[in-house]
Amino acid sequence: MVTKTEPESSDFDRDTALKAFDDTKAGVKGLVDAGIAKIPPIFLHSRPNAASVQSTPVIPTVDLQGVDGDPNLRRRVIWQVNDACRRWGFFQVINHGIPTTLLNKMMEGVKGFHELETEVKKGFYTRDYSKTLTYNCNFDFYQSPAVNWRDTVSCVMAPRPPNPKELPQVCGETMVDYSTQVMLLARRLFVLLSEALGLNPSYLNDIGCSEGLMFFGHYYPACPEPDLTMGISSHSDSSFLTVLLQDQIGGLQVQCDNHWVDVEPNTSALVINVGDLLQLISNDEFKSSQHRVLTKFIGPRVSVACFLRQQLPPENSRVYGPVKELVSEENPPVFRKTAVKEFVKYYYAKGLNGISALEHFRL
Repeated sequence: MVTKTEPESSDFDRDTALKAFDDTKAGVKGLVDAGIAKIPPIFLHSRPNAASVQSTPVIPTVDLQGVDGDPNLRRRVIWQVNDACRRWGFFQVINHGIPTTLLNKMMEGVKGFHELETEVKKGFYTRDYSKTLTYNCNFDFYQSPAVNWRDTVSCVMAPRPPNPKELPQVCGETMVDYSTQVMLLARRLFVLLSEALGLNPSYLNDIGCSEGLMFFGHYYPACPEPDLTMGISSHSDSSFLTVLLQDQIGGLQVQCDNHWVDVEPNTSALVINVGDLLQLISNDEFKSSQHRVLTKFIGPRVSVACFLRQQLPPENSRVYGPVKELVSEENPPVFRKTAVKEFVKYYYAKGLNGISALEHFRL
């Protein structure tokens, strides 16, 4: 069953409504601050009802404690990572090495940015992604069939960190510190992923999978009509790997075996998911799963997603295809080679329409 609500007026001008909202530079939070009781038509989604959600399965949790010192434990962890990446494309990690104090400070910083006075935030509002830092509502705002109930601050943090003076005072220093720690964790994870694929442990790091980091600080305000819209519609990520820090509100779901499964918040864990580029180079061995975020009456929900991939030149001109050690006459390449910039350009132009960008690159 699918529920759908259409705009009440047949003369509704979507393009005009989109531009009028975007021109406020106040984002979704501006609507909530104004006290709206009904969501604007541009946010109306088709959304499966609760019957399509299966809450029984739990995505795997991988404990990294002692993984570098105990060979038997390491083999078990590599097996867990391998199984999670093939079946789910998602897992959570605990004992990951990033201090809880820094995790909390990062969440507070992102929340603090989004709760700045609107006039202050307007100075960062842009759709020019060549800028150091961008703040807006939905990167695919004008392409998507329906706008998502979410505001985002984003920034390229690696391989060349931004000038701290160009970052918001409320969260800039913490963004730098947190991104540094995520890069260290990502390098450890790419070693485990390399071994899970039967490759040299340094392989994925050596080919640049961990050299770039794109930071996204998401803010999902409480929604007066949560059944009519989405926080993020169904999509997979354009990264090699995504490291997600989420609060305790919940709402994240991953698709597995044609069911939506809740990714329950865990205060001591980070959520890790395989991105499209890792599925591409693994030649479909690892799975970049569709996932989404539901809206709720309560909020705000705050999360920080770090995409491990190159974003800017010259690194984004690097070309990737299925790893030659993973292909053979019996297991030929299933994707064509592509530069990161080509892949990301297509991904951004397509928007979050529930169809994987990988299909465009499939042979």
